Amino acid sequence: MIDRSGLAEFLRRRREALQPEDVGLPRGPRRRTSGLRREEVAGLCHMSTDYYSRLERERGPQPSGQMLASIAQGLHLSLDERDHLFRLAGHNPPARSGTGEHISPGLLRVLDRLGDTPAEIVTEVGETLRQNALGIALNGDTTKYTGPSRSLGYRWFTDPATRARYAPGEHAFMTRMYASGLRELVTLRGPESRPAQLCDLLLAESEEFRRAWDEHEIGIKPRDTKHFVHPEVGALELECQRLVDPGQAHALMVYTATPGSESHEKLALLAVIGAQPFGTERR
Repeated sequence: MIDRSGLAEFLRRRREALQPEDVGLPRGPRRRTSGLRREEVAGLCHMSTDYYSRLERERGPQPSGQMLASIAQGLHLSLDERDHLFRLAGHNPPARSGTGEHISPGLLRVLDRLGDTPAEIVTEVGETLRQNALGIALNGDTTKYTGPSRSLGYRWFTDPATRARYAPGEHAFMTRMYASGLRELVTLRGPESRPAQLCDLLLAESEEFRRAWDEHEIGIKPRDTKHFVHPEVGALELECQRLVDPGQAHALMVYTATPGSESHEKLALLAVIGAQPFGTERR
């Protein structure tokens, strides 16, 4: 049963505890509000201000699990706080696992502060959970994929357009890397896990994956330097740094270029161009 009073009070307290800079929003010179405004939280949670306001006023329908997950992410709740939110709203909290999609507040805060370099947060199977504007400009909006195609490793073997984003000289290595990484995850997570499901699909759909899988290679890690082929600015040589959240097995990927290099100039151009939308066929 929903605890409307407890839910409303919890939401108000969490909203008032957050500052604009905590969630990547600018602080205006005339700002007097303690914490975030309701309309700001509603925007972060991808819902109407009216809907969110009714929750804080102990009104409105019982929020769905999907809506609660969005609120938990928008308010930068920890896993314990997320679970508490679900219980207040009369729902059982989602199971905690290595493939969960709730991003930790710390990882979100780091991403929110990365405005001048491409960055994204991905799951252990390469599903994009969040990108900054320059990350979208570099890779396209990869949060829009659904089903198994959410996984970059799955798309690598099933969508030829995905490979167009990487230099041809990297393709053979990346095939071995994705097969090796998936084998490790299947062993770690078990036969009923999401990695195992992706593996079964790829074994049925990709001859290339079957050949790489049969090699039983383990321990092939991503290279620090990645060679992209961008549809607007061309070849890019970028260093990739990974910050891993062990509690959720998520990774914050940050792409940087050597100052003064041609790739550095191209990243600056991408920042000016912005996240120009280009179709899946160009990703």
